Amino acid sequence: MDDNLAASLGDGANPFSLVPIEITISVGRARPSVRDLLRLQRDSVLPLDRRVEDPVELYVGDRLIARGELQELEGDQAGQLAVRLTEIASLRTGA
Repeated sequence: MDDNLAASLGDGANPFSLVPIEITISVGRARPSVRDLLRLQRDSVLPLDRRVEDPVELYVGDRLIARGELQELEGDQAGQLAVRLTEIASLRTGA
C-alpha cells in the first residue's frame, strides 16, 4: 500500500472507505405517452407525479438508502440544491 494512502487511512481503516459513490436523487416520475413525448420542445413542461413538498428518495444503484427534503443552500453556495435527510432506509440484505 502507498505510504501516503496508509497515512491518510490511519490504523485499521478500510481503503474502500475512500472510494466515491454516486447517489441519485429521485424527485418524481413522469409517464407521458410517446405522442406527448415526441411533442416536447424547449420550454415544454413535463408534470411529475410528486409535489414540491413531497420527500425525495436517495438511491445508490437501484437500492433506496434514504429519503429527504430538497433545500436551497445559502451563503457562498446560494442557489445550489441540497437534501436534508429525514429517514434512513434499512440496509439489510435479507441474507
